[in-house]
Amino acid sequence: MLNLNGRSILITGGTGSLGMHLTKTIFERWPDVRRLVIFSRDEQKQYQMAMQFPHSKYKAIRYFIGDIRDFNRLKTALKGVEYVIHAAAMKHVPIAEYNPMECVKTNVLGAENVINACFENEVMNVVALSTDKASAPINLYGATKLCSDKLFVAANNIRGKHPIKFSVVRYGNVMGSNGSVIPFFLQKKQEGKLPITDLKMTRFNISLQEGVDLVLHAMEHAWGGEIFIPKIPSYRITDVAEAIAPGCKIDVVGIRPGEKVHEEMITSSDSFSTYDLGKYYTILPQVANFDLQEFIKFFNAKKVEEGFAYNSGDNKEWLTPVDLRKLIKEHVDPNFEII
Repeated sequence: MLNLNGRSILITGGTGSLGMHLTKTIFERWPDVRRLVIFSRDEQKQYQMAMQFPHSKYKAIRYFIGDIRDFNRLKTALKGVEYVIHAAAMKHVPIAEYNPMECVKTNVLGAENVINACFENEVMNVVALSTDKASAPINLYGATKLCSDKLFVAANNIRGKHPIKFSVVRYGNVMGSNGSVIPFFLQKKQEGKLPITDLKMTRFNISLQEGVDLVLHAMEHAWGGEIFIPKIPSYRITDVAEAIAPGCKIDVVGIRPGEKVHEEMITSSDSFSTYDLGKYYTILPQVANFDLQEFIKFFNAKKVEEGFAYNSGDNKEWLTPVDLRKLIKEHVDPNFEII
């Protein structure tokens, strides 16, 4: 059982949606956490977060200005830290396409800095956040996150006698997060017209809490090198439009550069090393530094069929407009009127 009381934790990109919810969850479940470091480069977001989680009330919290591109600053911030959640990334697809080297510096070289800084301190456990776009990537952001995933998985091969473990969690757009489709449609509803890129488009759906629970699951259960993927429902973009603004005019604007019609989290090429753990799937490293048969027995893991793929278009579980309305009210807008 994971117990973070008395432990020291650092979250890179800690002022983002997931970092904020992780902070809330950690203080609720482990009120005696020794130290929780929020590491990010945006001073305004840190100031705003400090209004919600002031040091006067949350004695363990520390706000640490820094950039994962800066190795020395990272190394300083990680002194005495035992657990790291790596959520910092440059993630906007069009911006990454226009500024490719900036994306590489943050998502790839920044990941390398996190790994090396952890090795130079006494960090025991690292969980890195990935994205569905890292699975068979077609844009630069996805390619850099796939590279980042590979770096964190491979870091387990060079740990030697260091007791550290690195693992990765992968999921798609978080429901209601900044820049996601549901807040966008809620805003556009007022204009009487919803822009939709493709009528066939589907997406996975995960709540912030489910994302946090996946991170904590990896912290507790990873043996080192796994990529954890949640089993979650899909929705059709047309059903989101129906849930938010039934009868509203639809404007089909076409797929944007670097965008997929369906989200992918496991490709058929991954099936050779993918296992079903019950609530989650896991892609194991092709060369694991633990006994595979022992892992299978311990977790009752079941190998998926050869050629298995997991994408939002072929999913077995779907959300209806009725389901979506309830989830929007619960997770996005408590004032949303359920029709």
